[in-house]
Amino acid sequence: MKKMIWGVLMAACVMACQDSETTSNDNDFTGNETVYALTAGSEYNIDGTVTLKEKKNGSTLISVTLSGTEGNLEFPVHIHLGDVATDGATVYAQLTPVTGTTGKSETLLTTAADESTVTYKQLIALNACLKVHLSATGENKNIILAAGNIGTAATAANGRQEIAPCKSE
Repeated sequence: MKKMIWGVLMAACVMACQDSETTSNDNDFTGNETVYALTAGSEYNIDGTVTLKEKKNGSTLISVTLSGTEGNLEFPVHIHLGDVATDGATVYAQLTPVTGTTGKSETLLTTAADESTVTYKQLIALNACLKVHLSATGENKNIILAAGNIGTAATAANGRQEIAPCKSE
């Protein structure tokens, strides 16, 4: 019986140590964090938030959280230059797709699409928007599920803006 209790205690200790290692990763962050709203971009009732968290090395953890997604589909996520109303906006950075079952995406962004280095401070000063697309290819790539202005575009926007299609490539 004592061996069994000892085994349970050791297992609990191992699990506690693993949990503390996971939370110690929070020490990698500066505490600077910016949250932007994402609104429905089409007839789909999908909205959410995008959170930018600064890491001590200057990179940014970008977390997209959507409500209203479902299924096993993956929805492409891009940061585009200009605000959500900019027609044919250039892709600044591609992020990890949102998974339909969870409605979530996480990307550690260190470089832009042109392979230049990107920092948290540059992102929050960028005139840009984030768009979640229905598909990466075909006609559905121009359907925007959710979008929102980020950086300086978020502070400059007045009221609800129309969401323009992205640049086709």
